[in-house]
Amino acid sequence: MDRTRPTKTGRAAILVRQAAPRPYATSRPIQIAEVELDPLEYGEVQVAVASVGVCHSDLSTVDATFVLPLPMVIGHEAAGTVEAIGPGVSRVQPGDKVVFSFVPMCGHCVECASGRPALCENGNRANMAGTLLRGARRMRHREAPLFTQLGVGGFAERTICAEESLVRIPADTPLQIAALFGCAALTGLGAVLNAANVEAGTSVAIFGGGGVGLMALLGAVVAGATSIVVVDPVEEKRVLAMELGATATVDPSEGDVRARVRAALGGRGARYAIEAVGSAQVLENAIASTGNGGTTVAVGLPRNEATCAVPHSLLVRQDRTLKGSFMGSSVPQRDIPRYIALWRSGRLPVERLITGTIGLDQLNEALDALADGHVVRSVCVP
Repeated sequence: MDRTRPTKTGRAAILVRQAAPRPYATSRPIQIAEVELDPLEYGEVQVAVASVGVCHSDLSTVDATFVLPLPMVIGHEAAGTVEAIGPGVSRVQPGDKVVFSFVPMCGHCVECASGRPALCENGNRANMAGTLLRGARRMRHREAPLFTQLGVGGFAERTICAEESLVRIPADTPLQIAALFGCAALTGLGAVLNAANVEAGTSVAIFGGGGVGLMALLGAVVAGATSIVVVDPVEEKRVLAMELGATATVDPSEGDVRARVRAALGGRGARYAIEAVGSAQVLENAIASTGNGGTTVAVGLPRNEATCAVPHSLLVRQDRTLKGSFMGSSVPQRDIPRYIALWRSGRLPVERLITGTIGLDQLNEALDALADGHVVRSVCVP
């Protein structure tokens, strides 16, 4: 076989320009085109993509909050079915249903060996370069190689990834729901269950009612928190939060967020506060809303230059903890099956977070809707 020539094709969403003016429906920074897939090399897997969540990290890539190499096949919160495997692949087989992890985990760097695969040195280095784990680019358009977002390139009919980017899931898991476990669940549930370690009977304040924030809400319910406040300016999201188990909501546009959160918690600060927006100002509100001995967890990804003012004395005199959580401090091979089991038991209604489904051709419009705050999660079916 001539392994230098593409053997498969399919439509894919290619980001050709960052920081394009909005609305994206007009500027069209994402173009849908037929792409070619190279033959599989060592450790690589070809996946037929069934569903992809439209995540705020995709929006942050389009608006240049994260500067990445172009042209790039975007999409990272995805699920699908294995079509073919390359030499040396042992974790999955053709026909397996899989969820993508947006950090490929090499398994042998210091962070992986320390049980912190979300911080995998080799995986995150590849993600910043727009390549697969071993440095390859396997998708082409008009003979030119394309970069891949976070080792996934999920907004495509089929994609190629490293086997380390995949988590096998039970065969009867609906793939449209499964996609949300690849990012929103890992990040939001993980922030509560892994990073904060929320205990039953405690209070939680969640800043942001998007996909990650509402997943954090579901995690707080699972953990047994008895007081849960969700802060978001969009009324529809606050209504949904109440339906999903919040005990109160706060509209930040009404002013004095700290006072409103504390009032909703009986005059006390939250034992745990989760910031799921990626805004320094919102993080400052989360810190101010955390009570004595409490923990504030920063989850949302801000611009690199963003800074946050933290009252030093509060950390010491009130025995506070401020910590970050990337990808929910998760171990995907452990956590994704665990979260799917919670969904199967009826304790994790992730399907309630799906606002609607779209096709590849509607991606620019879907990103506009996400930026405007109108949706929690649109799911793309390529």
